Amino acid sequence: MESHWPEETSIDRQTLAEVVARQANGCFQVAGLGPLRLYGQATHGSLLLAHGAGAGHRSAFMQQFAGALADQGLQVITFDFGYMQQIQATGKRRPPPAIARTVEELANWYACLAPLTATPLWLGGKSMGGRAASMLASGQSCPGLVLAGYPFHPPKAPDKLRLAHWPGVHAPSLILQGERDPFGTREEVATYPLPACLEVAWLSDGDHDFKPRRASGLNQTILIDEAAALGASFVRAQSCS
Repeated sequence: MESHWPEETSIDRQTLAEVVARQANGCFQVAGLGPLRLYGQATHGSLLLAHGAGAGHRSAFMQQFAGALADQGLQVITFDFGYMQQIQATGKRRPPPAIARTVEELANWYACLAPLTATPLWLGGKSMGGRAASMLASGQSCPGLVLAGYPFHPPKAPDKLRLAHWPGVHAPSLILQGERDPFGTREEVATYPLPACLEVAWLSDGDHDFKPRRASGLNQTILIDEAAALGASFVRAQSCS
């Protein structure tokens, strides 16, 4: 889907404040930060959505999910972490940095954008981005979390759980998870001691990218749209309460 990526407009931070405030849609290159894309209007809320380890915000999943959330009444902001910016610039694959560095980068983006949105800015993310968002939320306040494909553990290493920070999260939180996700299946997650603030919504037969098996009669687009509807409804319900 990267071939359909809109042209990026170079802007400074003052102009960023203006385009976020007027809820413009488009792709921007922000001086001192990097690439950013704005989707939708903040009818029901605003969400900063971080990408996963293997693909940046230009990926098909991120574009489809962000677009579907925007269709449900959220202003969605996506961006690329620094290592992904280097991949885009050089064309050479490289691994993400230690998760602490990723959390630090996300904190910088959040600190810049949270004062600019028309409604309180929620944190969200896909896989690694969701882990970073929840870790950030364990150390500072935010309105809530919407996470897609949370990496409860590395594939084939179910004993290496990534839950230690969750007792520090107090914001309303929703994880959208495929039932067959190798980072945490429905059967596995049922045994975890999750905090009261966290809900998990299961996507029938979905894998880590919400792709179901053909025999299920479903497809990835259906599950992404379902996840977006659930995520936007969760934000709307918390905003109303």
